[in-house]
Amino acid sequence: MYQYTPFDREFIRDRAIQFRDQLTRNLNGKLSDDEFKPLRLQNGWYVQRYAPMLRVAVPYGELSSKQLRALAVIARDFDKPTPQLLEHAQSKQDLIGSSPAPRLVKGVAHFTTRQNVQYNWIPLERSADVMDLLASVDMHGIQTSGNCIRNITSDERAGIAHDEIADPRPYAEILRQWSTLHPEFAYLPRKFKIAITGATEDRAATAWHDVGLHLYKNGSGELGFRVLVGGGMGRTPLIAPVLKEFLPAHEIINYIEAVVRVFNRWGRRDNIYKARIKILVKAEQQRFTGEVDAEFERIHREDNAPHTITQRELERVRAMFEVPNQVLSPSGTQGKTPAPAPVLVPPQHKGAFTRWLDQNVALHRLSDYRIVTLSFKRPGQAPGDATAQQLEEAAQICDTFSCSEVRVTHAQNLVLPWVHENDLYPLWLAAKEAGFAQPNIGLISDMIACPGGDYCALANARSIPVADSITQRFTDLDEILDIGPVDLHISGCINSCGHHHSGHIGVLGVDKDGQEWYQVTLGGSDGSELGGAPTPGRVVGPSFSSEEVVGVIEEVLAHYTAHRLAQEPFIHTLKRVGFESFKVVANAARLSRKSGETVTN
Repeated sequence: MYQYTPFDREFIRDRAIQFRDQLTRNLNGKLSDDEFKPLRLQNGWYVQRYAPMLRVAVPYGELSSKQLRALAVIARDFDKPTPQLLEHAQSKQDLIGSSPAPRLVKGVAHFTTRQNVQYNWIPLERSADVMDLLASVDMHGIQTSGNCIRNITSDERAGIAHDEIADPRPYAEILRQWSTLHPEFAYLPRKFKIAITGATEDRAATAWHDVGLHLYKNGSGELGFRVLVGGGMGRTPLIAPVLKEFLPAHEIINYIEAVVRVFNRWGRRDNIYKARIKILVKAEQQRFTGEVDAEFERIHREDNAPHTITQRELERVRAMFEVPNQVLSPSGTQGKTPAPAPVLVPPQHKGAFTRWLDQNVALHRLSDYRIVTLSFKRPGQAPGDATAQQLEEAAQICDTFSCSEVRVTHAQNLVLPWVHENDLYPLWLAAKEAGFAQPNIGLISDMIACPGGDYCALANARSIPVADSITQRFTDLDEILDIGPVDLHISGCINSCGHHHSGHIGVLGVDKDGQEWYQVTLGGSDGSELGGAPTPGRVVGPSFSSEEVVGVIEEVLAHYTAHRLAQEPFIHTLKRVGFESFKVVANAARLSRKSGETVTN
């Protein structure tokens, strides 16, 4: 993991001190709410539908056990709505029409699809104390909001994946340092998101970002980036085209600076819905590419390429990401700790343990290590939510089994990157005790969902109750294993924080005459190996009521199981059989349930 330098720590502490002064002046009436708003947003403090919301940055998804425990303290001691906040929430419930009262779930952290952590009930008057606590463990909320370069995300298996060409984390960290409080890019036309991967399989959904970076080696063995620019979800889902097929790795900051400068110069500021770089690239791709190339040349010619990554700097940062000392090489020579002894799995556990190995454990680049995903998806708990106790239990597990390191995944779970194969059974027992051992990674119950209308002021509908209904329906492990891998993504509004566009099955909350309704899409992909090329899902028809969504999904999956070939995943059957066939079934599900009939395939 990257280790903060004395400069980094002083920078974050100073920022926390500055924020406390700003907050104090606001609470004392010396700084108006309008004047304070941009200052709190610069530190990740929003005001949502019912209460303040804090977004904590987790660069490229890496967390230490110490940081997990600090996040647990925030959940337990600070994520508590005051009576005034609760009264305010109750008074605003009519903002989501006739929907039931919002979920007043407190004391939890929420893992987002962009590898950050959010809290929904911290009173603003306690926000400076939280900033101090975050700074004490090298964390903050800088640039998790606003029209700036946001948290840089990556493959949660970066540095450990068996299919990795090069570790992208050193470049992600250098990009983070370059972009943090960049004076030229503090007020872009719109927010700007970067994702980076160094593996053959794209687990970072790079094509769905403003800039997607693929680290690879060309035919001459040189390391460089394939640069994609202009992807995004929201009202206009677009897949980023390749702007540069091969860029030498040391040039990446100079090139991205050229990209962002052109966007800053020409991006629309008159219309928030058309302000993202994807709109500019779609409308002017050839001209945009030409201007980026010209700016890139100017940066070299006139500025002497000031952000070229030197080998010395790369090695300095790369040293932060070396294999931990506790990790043993296959010969057992690297670390000081002896390899754990193999543990015999008793017969009564073999079946459940084997299912968990198949679903939650992946190959590692070190032959005697494994990558393990802890599932945070269970009935009665919103996808991505983690209580203080769960965070503390996860911290203990990663201390014991993963060199005190975890990663936040795009799918709102946690990954243990350094698990020795001989520790798998003891780890399974510990994860089972803590409730993290559901063997459902990549299955229908391992869904992605944003907080939706229960918290977000932008949402048209609630995501969490729909996610819970689907989870309650699909609890039979044999059934969900038989269905096999399905990416189910749920968003409460068109902004697509739940990434519904890229789901094999997507659910989008929409407003229909002041009521909550839901569109269903099929055939989306984030670009992973299973789903194939990144593509937005297609809408199956008119919107459905919340009561109909589960039935529609049931019928779609029944149609799949009736037409699949042996071992054929859902997305492959959908592509082979055809979207129209599934669309008919989905729409028939609504009609049949209204008339009391049963859909047959």
